[in-house]
Amino acid sequence: MDQRRMCPNCRAFITTHDKVCPYCNERVGPRAVERRDPGAILGGFIPHARFVTMIILTINVGLYLATVVFSQRNGQGSFFSVDGQTLFAFGAKLRAAIINYGQWWRLVTAGFLHGGLMHIGMNSWVLFDLGAQVEDVYGASRLIVLYFLATVFGFLLSTFWTAALSLGASAGIMGLLGAMIALGVRNRHSSAGVAMRGMYVRWAVYIFIFGLLPGLNIDNAAHLGGLAAGFCIAYLAGTPRIETAWSERLWRGAAAACVLITAACFLKMYLWFSTATQ
Repeated sequence: MDQRRMCPNCRAFITTHDKVCPYCNERVGPRAVERRDPGAILGGFIPHARFVTMIILTINVGLYLATVVFSQRNGQGSFFSVDGQTLFAFGAKLRAAIINYGQWWRLVTAGFLHGGLMHIGMNSWVLFDLGAQVEDVYGASRLIVLYFLATVFGFLLSTFWTAALSLGASAGIMGLLGAMIALGVRNRHSSAGVAMRGMYVRWAVYIFIFGLLPGLNIDNAAHLGGLAAGFCIAYLAGTPRIETAWSERLWRGAAAACVLITAACFLKMYLWFSTATQ
């Protein structure tokens, strides 16, 4: 069993026996044992420290390849870009479909789709690093809930903000960014907390500025909704406590519910897809 863990205040590596971080002198609680032994996860193929993150990345890549194949069969896209009709068929967010036809499952499925190789490449790069940080600090259960609700609230705000087609993991990613900002705010009296808050706030500002550049068609409404949801949930939730605490059982139950709802949304997408593409 790995004896290392990350300090939730300064993110330095400490041991599971430390009661006070030797780097920032902040008190740390007991480790919430949510990780698995590396050998128990596909023979160690998936790093145990970012197990949930890697699962999300795998789903994103798998769906991107599926949309590429479907698009190319219809002679409308390439490996580097997927056409809008295909993305809509696979569950991208569109106001008319959600409001007029009650396809609310698109608020979930849209978060796992990407419109091109650059799109999925950039999101995967950020998610790989940021997801691992959030998973280490907040634990797997909170990560799942944060990512799910940030995606839903991000595309919900986007639905009321714009009628345009929208998709991508960035709404969920912004939720994770909001969670790290919340961690800095909760620890605002420590120098590490101040530094952390400043760094992730700058990340958010850069992303919003990037989204204002002409011609990129970036959905800043989804970014804003995801960021706000992630911040609020993480600020109220805090970091994991001892594993047997009732609150941790509640978070594990909430994470399981999010997984089931996500699976149900993809089932709804498949049933609609199978009839719409005949």
